[in-house]
Amino acid sequence: MRTIYCAICKTNEHTEVLFNETVDFNKIDADIFSARRIPDRIHYRLLHCAQCGLIFSSPILSEKKINKLYRASTVTYDQEVMSLKETYGNYLLQAMKYTKLNPHILEIGAGNGFFLEKAKDLGFSHVSGIEPGKQSVAMARPDIKKHLIVDFFPSLKVKPNSQDIICTFQTLDHSTDPNAFLTSCHKALKKGGLVLCIVHDTQGLSVKLLNENSPIFDIEHIFLFNKSNLKQIFLQNGFTPIEVMNVKNTFPLRYWIRMLPFPRSIKPSLNRALKILGLDALPITLFAGNIGIIARKQ
Repeated sequence: MRTIYCAICKTNEHTEVLFNETVDFNKIDADIFSARRIPDRIHYRLLHCAQCGLIFSSPILSEKKINKLYRASTVTYDQEVMSLKETYGNYLLQAMKYTKLNPHILEIGAGNGFFLEKAKDLGFSHVSGIEPGKQSVAMARPDIKKHLIVDFFPSLKVKPNSQDIICTFQTLDHSTDPNAFLTSCHKALKKGGLVLCIVHDTQGLSVKLLNENSPIFDIEHIFLFNKSNLKQIFLQNGFTPIEVMNVKNTFPLRYWIRMLPFPRSIKPSLNRALKILGLDALPITLFAGNIGIIARKQ
């Protein structure tokens, strides 16, 4: 196990235990590290830094063990892909206000490449992605797969000063060292390049309503941010924040039901009832608990 320190204050002198661990380390497998699975309320011990507000997991599994689990993981978000495409595509267009036309775009944590599909649909031709999950990359569309690198970031296959925009969606909070992650983003970007980053919000609606049952408290999430400390960590790694925003998500009603902490035994019946009523695919738009930042390399 590995002790983690506050990524902003660089010390745990101001931390307190927010929630005790709920994980059984003998039952951890790759399924637990697969994207968009049904929330299972499994998390490490979670600490809260009273000085900067950062929430983070400590202690955690070794880097070697975590990497092994991610390499064997897959994606389970097929039903939500269209919604995710629209959400992330809209924020990419928002970031385009601050950069040149047809930029080189790199997505970190690309999964099966669905966002890069959307980027191409929007007219962007210079797209690439990096993703450690071999099964996820194998599921990518052929024209996207050839632009995907099976590796962890940072990677030697991503050249310095080569990217105009780096997009990272729900990935920074998985990093065991967000400062090193952002330093590597800074290195990979051209002068004046942008990062578009979306993460979970510790002050969002899901936390306010569900507390520890919020799906953001998960064994995959090492660091969890609010708008203030998200801006702060970008500043301390050589970026100038341009926008820090609440992120609006539109998902079918079945997704929101899946994410709520109802007993698993009743969810299938509830979803069947919604389907019979024709409500399961009803689009619901909420500021449910994500935040984003657009930041420029200084």
